[in-house]
Amino acid sequence: MKNPYIRMATGLYINYFLLGMINVILSSNMSFLTVQLNTDKAAIGYLVSAIGIGKLLALGVAGKMSDKYGRKPLIVIASFAYLIFLIGIPLAPNYTLAFVFAIIAGLCNSMMDAGTYPALIEGFGKKAGSATVLVKASISIGAIVIPFMIAFFINHDMFYGYSFFIPAGIYLLNGIFLSMTAFPNHKAEEQKAPAEAGQSTDSFHNEPKFWQEGLSLIIIGFTSTVLFMIVQLWLPTFGQEALGMDKASAIKLLSYYSIGSLVSVILLAVVLGRFIKPITVMIVYPLIALFSLLALIVWHNPVATLISSFLIGLSTAGIFQIALTVMTEFFRKNKGTTTSLVNIAASLSFILMPLATGSMSKSLGITSVFILDIAIAVVSILLAVFVAYRYKKVFH
Repeated sequence: MKNPYIRMATGLYINYFLLGMINVILSSNMSFLTVQLNTDKAAIGYLVSAIGIGKLLALGVAGKMSDKYGRKPLIVIASFAYLIFLIGIPLAPNYTLAFVFAIIAGLCNSMMDAGTYPALIEGFGKKAGSATVLVKASISIGAIVIPFMIAFFINHDMFYGYSFFIPAGIYLLNGIFLSMTAFPNHKAEEQKAPAEAGQSTDSFHNEPKFWQEGLSLIIIGFTSTVLFMIVQLWLPTFGQEALGMDKASAIKLLSYYSIGSLVSVILLAVVLGRFIKPITVMIVYPLIALFSLLALIVWHNPVATLISSFLIGLSTAGIFQIALTVMTEFFRKNKGTTTSLVNIAASLSFILMPLATGSMSKSLGITSVFILDIAIAVVSILLAVFVAYRYKKVFH
């Protein structure tokens, strides 16, 4: 039978298509925002930190609200509230107000995450892994589209704010659509054991331990976010400063990165659980990212940068979503709360990394930022190996 929650999933994926735009919209418009807000590039990076602050402020509460009141109210409210950020930033008269708008975007992100992932897991059961990975596909498509949109506005001497206003209009329409769409009964679904990508979780061979695999998955929430966030934030700057590319061409590097992400998540949606285990992906992908980042640093030429950008996108896509789904396998109850813990770690990366990388780019140069990303990839590999060990113990 056709899944009754296809309409819901469609609306959720549209939300994350727009979020993919938002994830790179500040860095892609960095040169315009520095002039408008009378600041420098590092300060625009701090706006991304403000989004992380907003996420962190809301995540604990959002997860509990999701478990108590359901997934739908939070998602619909977030869809409408994103308009404040998208309309506000291009019209902000000063940096302080822009910072407030960025915090509001973070609040919206938390609410959307706390509702979306549990809703997809509850609505798609054994295909939950593929359903959540498609969130990343939606994000990737949005991130592919927005640089070309911005390049079009640049080439036609149009106001950069249109790249904010168009997603705002779509969020408005999608919020109305979701408000009229059916969602799973979260209270009924909470009693069911989630099954990810065909993996039965009817019983444990050994009881899961939160302070081992739980904490490891939470940290993976941090490292997996850092891996792609550093690239999204600083890749255009790397193209301009290290490779001497013009502004429009450097911004388009994000599209090659996003194409790699899209290819990856579509592939994962097909093969995950059938031909490859989620835990294997969590180990192999950071390995690919490690070598791709090394290539980006070593070979300073446009062709190598395009290939590396594609491979980095390919190897960082879906890890966070897989970590969320595996977390619900280990810890079945209160999925809104447990997924929020992973999202809190991701929020910390949005706060800490722009601050750290902004300072590093000033004092040590743009290459140092990508060396940090290499170290993060190594940590991700080690954590994933440990989670794989515990997975075999728990689900023998």
